[in-house]
Amino acid sequence: MADRMTPEQRHRCMSRIRGRDTKPELVVRRWLWHQGFRYRLYVKSLPGRPDIVMKKWRTVIMVNGCFWHGHECNKRRPSTNAQFWQDKITRNRERDARNQALLQAAGWNVIVIWECQLTAKNRAQTLHTLDLALSRIVLEQNGAAPRRYTPYHQEEDEPSIAAEPAMDYDRPK
Repeated sequence: MADRMTPEQRHRCMSRIRGRDTKPELVVRRWLWHQGFRYRLYVKSLPGRPDIVMKKWRTVIMVNGCFWHGHECNKRRPSTNAQFWQDKITRNRERDARNQALLQAAGWNVIVIWECQLTAKNRAQTLHTLDLALSRIVLEQNGAAPRRYTPYHQEEDEPSIAAEPAMDYDRPK
């Protein structure tokens, strides 16, 4: 299918798309602020200049556009100059993976939120999931995180420990 716009119109439209202060970012930022989290934006000293940086919790949040970062929900690709767009999106994905690995190696928690996860029907679930992830991070950093359950294996010769004295429940009182 041919492009419905002239090259000049397409150039003008694409040049107006910005990488900062996008609607999905604003949704997440407003929610974070309302929840009491404070953050910085686009910190230059971190790999990839993450969208949202919560230094206190060593957490970064990347709010990615589905088209620009090659999310699997977005199957449509431009038909004009297709090889350019395929290469560009591949480079973006590789850069994102590299930056995430660098951040994690430096001890940062990385949360990625996709544009499609912030649509009206998915927003509540996504923000709830974000709340759970941030709660886990806060608890871990405060040393209050529940330890992962590992079943205790009692040795044969160890006495059994009971929470209450043994009772015969079958006998009537």
